[in-house]
Amino acid sequence: MAATITDESLIQMALSGRQSAFSMLVKRYENYVFTLALRFVKNREDAHEVAQDSFLRAFRYLPDFRGEAKFSTWLYRIVFTTALNHLRKKNPDIRSLDDETKPLQIPDQGTPDGALTLEQNDRNKSLHQAIAHLSADDAGIITLFYLYEQSLDEICDIMGLTMTNAKTKLCRARQRLKSVLDDKFAAEIKEWR
Repeated sequence: MAATITDESLIQMALSGRQSAFSMLVKRYENYVFTLALRFVKNREDAHEVAQDSFLRAFRYLPDFRGEAKFSTWLYRIVFTTALNHLRKKNPDIRSLDDETKPLQIPDQGTPDGALTLEQNDRNKSLHQAIAHLSADDAGIITLFYLYEQSLDEICDIMGLTMTNAKTKLCRARQRLKSVLDDKFAAEIKEWR
């Protein structure tokens, strides 16, 4: 039932004092918020802290949400700002090699699509590792555009960019991702072909 309730309805219920409605929003977006935070801060412990701070800020500023953009866009903007503030306070050079957001699930290789699924898991793992080598801005824009399928308009709202700036940053982030893939993952890419 919770999945059928719109974000707007949950927001109205939360604003009228029903904390369970905000809890439902948290549950709905917790994985996205954590993954986005992890892309920026590159460390699981810090990502948990950023995600928690982001939800606290969202709760505090929920009355300010005007509905001009989707709730997810507004929330991602909070995560982006919270992560940048966190990075300013901490040493941004500390990176975790453990950048997996989901544990790898090994499919049954005896099935016709089992080997294909395993190959796709390997590609996804390499892609996530390559994204981890990018700066927080590059990883953020790549994650928002490709993994969360946010439009350029939504990315502009989230990251506080103009359309021209967002297109330029996305183009440059793609180029840097390609360089990382070519430099560090050339052997894996060769196997994909």
